[in-house]
Amino acid sequence: MTQPPPAWLDATAVLDRMRRIDAVAAMRELFEAHGRGRVPQPPQVLTVLPDSRGDFITYSGILPEDGVLGVKVSPYVVTPSGGKVTATTMLMSLETGQPLLFCDSLALTTERTAATTALAVDLLAQSDAANLAIIGSGPIALAHLRHVLPLRPWRRIRIHSRNISAKKEVLEASLGEFQPVPEIVDDCSRAVADADVVLLCTSSGNPVLSMDHIKPGMLVTSISTNVARAHEVPPDALARMNVYCDDRSTTPLIAGEMVLASENGWSRDDIRGDLGELAIGRAQAPSPDRASFFRSMGLGIEDVKMALEIHRVSSHAS
Repeated sequence: MTQPPPAWLDATAVLDRMRRIDAVAAMRELFEAHGRGRVPQPPQVLTVLPDSRGDFITYSGILPEDGVLGVKVSPYVVTPSGGKVTATTMLMSLETGQPLLFCDSLALTTERTAATTALAVDLLAQSDAANLAIIGSGPIALAHLRHVLPLRPWRRIRIHSRNISAKKEVLEASLGEFQPVPEIVDDCSRAVADADVVLLCTSSGNPVLSMDHIKPGMLVTSISTNVARAHEVPPDALARMNVYCDDRSTTPLIAGEMVLASENGWSRDDIRGDLGELAIGRAQAPSPDRASFFRSMGLGIEDVKMALEIHRVSSHAS
């Protein structure tokens, strides 16, 4: 039987299919398998382009039990008008070695990033967490809100970002669908005051929280950006927090605050668990007298899992 040619899905088509996927459930299934050693994670590879023209990162992953492998290639290309970041994901069959799917990675990456954070929130946040703060107001921040909203009985949600006053009218139109309706605040300190969970969803290369913002019992999550050694919390905060990450074998080598903290005596051995260990109940529980920190760098296996879910949705629809 001849295999049909692989589909190409643009960003609109990917987003349409993502609406039919339970991304948090997919990430839970993935990290349970990863925690049991059934899903290997190859290292990311950064390749620098010649003549200072940028670079590209290769995120690869293998899902043996699903019979697929895949790769996301994300170039950062320097042009006369500035830098441009794109990404494309390819899913391939382990049985035939042939490609199954090519897709734009923008919506895929946004959703898997938010779903991974949401899984960490479900596994690490206090069961009675009621106050949520989100720092950032772009598509990734709103995706985080969507995926985290069902996980706890939130009583209050606050959103803050740089120059949020200028975005307030447009943002309010996007937030009306959520319950409780998030409050837009123009001061970071007020946004995180009394927060049980703080989701950092910025593109900042420097801390957006200070140690004054971080309180015992609070859970802080952080994602990645293309800025070299980017970190949304102060590196010296790690020594005073319960630290978790998506993958202990890769994240400490590339997460900005972990790299910087390790240069000043912090050890990756202080990581209490990664997401695979959390998913199967083998991670060290958070110490209640400290804040907790979850750092996500994004893994190739996340991209491959989401590409597989998109491929399954596309196959069922055809």
